[in-house]
Amino acid sequence: MEFIDYYAVLGVAPADDDKAIKTAYRKLARKYHPDLSKLPHTEEKFKEVAQAYEVLHSTEKRAEYDALCAARKRGFDPYAEQSTSGYSAQHESGTNRDFADFFNSIFGSGTANRQQYRPEARHQDVNQGKGDDVEMEWPIMLEDTLLDTTKQIEFVIPFYDPQGQLQKLKKSLKVKIPAGVSDGERIRLKGQGAPGNGSLPNGDVYLAIRLIPHPLFDIDANNLLLTLPLAPWEAALGAKIVLPTLNGKVQLVIPPNSQAGQRLRVKGKGLQGKQGVGDLIAVLKIVMPPIAEESSKALWVQLAENASFDPRREWSN
Repeated sequence: MEFIDYYAVLGVAPADDDKAIKTAYRKLARKYHPDLSKLPHTEEKFKEVAQAYEVLHSTEKRAEYDALCAARKRGFDPYAEQSTSGYSAQHESGTNRDFADFFNSIFGSGTANRQQYRPEARHQDVNQGKGDDVEMEWPIMLEDTLLDTTKQIEFVIPFYDPQGQLQKLKKSLKVKIPAGVSDGERIRLKGQGAPGNGSLPNGDVYLAIRLIPHPLFDIDANNLLLTLPLAPWEAALGAKIVLPTLNGKVQLVIPPNSQAGQRLRVKGKGLQGKQGVGDLIAVLKIVMPPIAEESSKALWVQLAENASFDPRREWSN
């Protein structure tokens, strides 16, 4: 398996923090999502971006990946000592066995959309049961959870025929994604798994839903959290701000003397859940403008001289 630079995939640097990695992933995930993008080869690119994020957003997986990268730069295979073959990846010209080991340890040996197939039957016992079940993940956007949606999914099922030969069965299905579906929820597609032997039934497909992180919103139960940047004068004097939501825009009134970190709630603009619809919560963030003009600087100086406000007053108590 060819080595993949996951930092390059996301367009981040090894020194970047988790916030930068998450931001990069959010943008790329929506850019290459097959339902949104008209660019060529988006499905393959989307999977690569998702794989990169799964490794780099996890502290444990990222540390192992970084160790692997460092070892590769030294020309040393960190997995060679664990191998029973007795020789390192350098002797397996072009195979990158070390990365293949790492990749399989995280993603398994599945195919598209992290499909996982663990056949319990081999050649010697292929006649003893129904077809095997298949587990696979399917990414959807937050917008897709608001209403019932139908998705066209395609995947490949490996299975053993009665002669013990490995075969591959291509599937293309229309699947109903119910409103309010949550991350990790499984949808059962009865009889769509590996073929059973003879008259025995087919296995099932279990579709695990994965919600794609949104560029703007974080999730808190059924609520959506939105960081709302405000200019200092908007926070001080109040303002009317147009907010994006998952299904349009709404106007939010910012009260005078608002504080950084303050939360303002918009009812009914969150996610659809089993117990009802959540809210959109705007978390205020006051952003200082750059002082480029002397006239602007003079106004700040005037405010500093005339205001009696002391933000550290409590320190003197």
